Amino acid sequence: MTLIKFVRNYDDLSTDRGFQFEFYCDRCGTGYRTHFQASATGMVTEALDVASGLLGGVLGKAADVSERVHSAAWEQAHDRAFAAAVEEVKPNFIQCRRCTQWVCREMCWNAERGLCKECAPEVEAEYAAAQAEATIEQGVEAIRETEYVSAEDKERLKKAVVAVCPKCGAEVSGGKFCPECGAPLKAERFCTECGSKIPATAKFCPECGAKQ
Repeated sequence: MTLIKFVRNYDDLSTDRGFQFEFYCDRCGTGYRTHFQASATGMVTEALDVASGLLGGVLGKAADVSERVHSAAWEQAHDRAFAAAVEEVKPNFIQCRRCTQWVCREMCWNAERGLCKECAPEVEAEYAAAQAEATIEQGVEAIRETEYVSAEDKERLKKAVVAVCPKCGAEVSGGKFCPECGAPLKAERFCTECGSKIPATAKFCPECGAKQ
């Protein structure tokens, strides 16, 4: 008996009614589904089951015997169907001699080099990808070097920032306490869950992790 040598990535979609398989490329995962092959033993069993139901179980024993016979016959038919499926889909795959992967001819095979594109990438495609990456990197660098703050905005940023006292509402320009009422300008906050002191802008408590 000749052993079947083929891709290891496949799904068996076979049922009692027939046989069907899906084979996948080891590199990109592209799949090919074979044509459905009806199971003769499955159709015989189905016919016996229907007859048994119509005759109130008279043929029940016959159907059970058929199932037991069908099990062995089905396995043999399954092996033949798998071998046929391999032959059907095999032209779409080729095994790389370097990495031994079974890859699809359409997307992952470098016919010029006689190797898969994992082992022998297409030069033009790699150059194009490298060019695109370099273009993006240079564009990001150019954006970082560009001045987006106007001279007017820079002057405004240099001026003292005016804040408002959280207690009396008076305008303040710095310091730790309000010059009008003496209240601290930086209000203290405490966690609503554990009571720990937390930063004024904290969204979560650094002690217990509770959301604030």
